[in-house]
Amino acid sequence: MNTVKPESIALFCLTPGGVALAKRLAAMLPLTCFTSEKLREEGFIPFDGGFANTARQAFTTYTALIFIGATGIAVRVLAPLVNDKFSDPAVVVIDERGQHVISLLSGHAGGANALTRYLAGMLGADPVITTATDVNEMSALDTLAFQLNARMSDLRTAVKTVNQMLVSHQRVGLWWDAELTEEIGQCDIRGFIPVDDLQRLPELDALICVSLRNDLPELPVPHWKLVPQRVVAGIGCRRDTPFPLLATLLARQLEAQKLDPLALKAIGSVTLKKGEPGLIQLAS
Repeated sequence: MNTVKPESIALFCLTPGGVALAKRLAAMLPLTCFTSEKLREEGFIPFDGGFANTARQAFTTYTALIFIGATGIAVRVLAPLVNDKFSDPAVVVIDERGQHVISLLSGHAGGANALTRYLAGMLGADPVITTATDVNEMSALDTLAFQLNARMSDLRTAVKTVNQMLVSHQRVGLWWDAELTEEIGQCDIRGFIPVDDLQRLPELDALICVSLRNDLPELPVPHWKLVPQRVVAGIGCRRDTPFPLLATLLARQLEAQKLDPLALKAIGSVTLKKGEPGLIQLAS
């Protein structure tokens, strides 16, 4: 799943009006701006091998792409590369007068919807967002996962099921670990029904549990566990300690701490171990 980082946004413009709008945006955001050699100004990078080639290279190296121009141009250029909503970058299109900002690709998991709203706010433009949950003024499971940088054992299936339940106005509960309350408070949870106590559930059709725990109590409704990546494991070892042993010891320690393995965000060690094969394999 992608996370849009301001320093990893590529912008493409093809007309003088597009360049002018790009300069406005670049003054407010750390963008990498591409245009033709003919239109290039200070701070802009010329297309390498043409517009289509440069845009397709950026698709695999940036977390978000902004196109200033016609939506059809972006669609035709990127169509051969579009693969998966959980790995494709966010793609946003803006008309050269800055009147409309369109979320084109990876609206939830890639963050395109959030980027669209942000850019529209900066420009005083109309955000154009067409995902069903958003037009019904609801959040979505993949939006929540994106905002929490969280994982799930079968997120793809859960997203399809839960988002359909939300737009069908079924009752989907949301429970979270107490230590995650502040983070949940910063997330968009519209459409979900907050749940305080797993032992005393309201009437629900399904439940999302946001937790770092490795187990949950038996629950009387269909439920899914969403696991934020918050755990960093510090590991020391002797030289050439084999990967299977390291993996076993890490799993054992996570179990002892009652932590879900999906909560693991990173592993760390002393600089001396930066080339340790077992640790490198474990981190991958």
